[in-house]
Amino acid sequence: MATRKKNKEIYEDVQIYGPDDLAYLNVEEVIAKVNIELLEEKGNSTGKTPSLQFEHYYSENPTSDLRVKEHLLKLKNSHQYKFKAPSGVYGRKRIDRASILLIENVKLTNEKVLDIGCGYGVIGITLKKEYPNITLFMSDINSRAVEYSKINAKDNNAQAIIKQGNLFEPWQGEQFDVIVCNPPIVAGKAVLHELVKQAKNFLVSGGKFYIVAYHNKGGSSLELYMKEIFGNVIQVTKSGGFRVYLSMKRE
Repeated sequence: MATRKKNKEIYEDVQIYGPDDLAYLNVEEVIAKVNIELLEEKGNSTGKTPSLQFEHYYSENPTSDLRVKEHLLKLKNSHQYKFKAPSGVYGRKRIDRASILLIENVKLTNEKVLDIGCGYGVIGITLKKEYPNITLFMSDINSRAVEYSKINAKDNNAQAIIKQGNLFEPWQGEQFDVIVCNPPIVAGKAVLHELVKQAKNFLVSGGKFYIVAYHNKGGSSLELYMKEIFGNVIQVTKSGGFRVYLSMKRE
């Protein structure tokens, strides 16, 4: 954790890390990465390793100072979309490769689609722009993610129903044709398994559940659990170690 001055006030700079930042690293490499980045912070001249403070992007109410970057998403079909990315939400540094891979490999027409764990809305909003006839729902546990999903939906003229809540809590009584997710791998196996298990209950018969993950850092075990719960799973595509997994509800 580093301290900086802003308008003569001191605030703490909380570093946010997600799967695209950590996918290729083991625990020791993660610690080294954090130490190096914090030591390089402006104003840190002690030469000592600072104490660490992690705040996950799936925190309910981020405490990091609000800073906003703007990202331009460019798809293979040359379509482009702009997004405001706030601190305290995964993907502030850049739109991650996993999200782009998922977007470009989900095929839709006029389905009822849920983007769960939507962050600031890149996946769901882009799918709505690419497939205007879908009905879009988005949710995230992170209050700041929900706020900026609404801002980005408005800025991109994309109609969506957006709610805050953990996993499927906001969607009791609803069912969807398609659920898409770039899950928080760092949240741990228990959370991921609960996500997969609940997803089946919120799909209509014949519904599809898409997940993207880094295969060698949690994705392979997630793929096995999807097969256990749904009775089927396929790899839709793979790129740079990331894979898009698809299971269908056949009951």
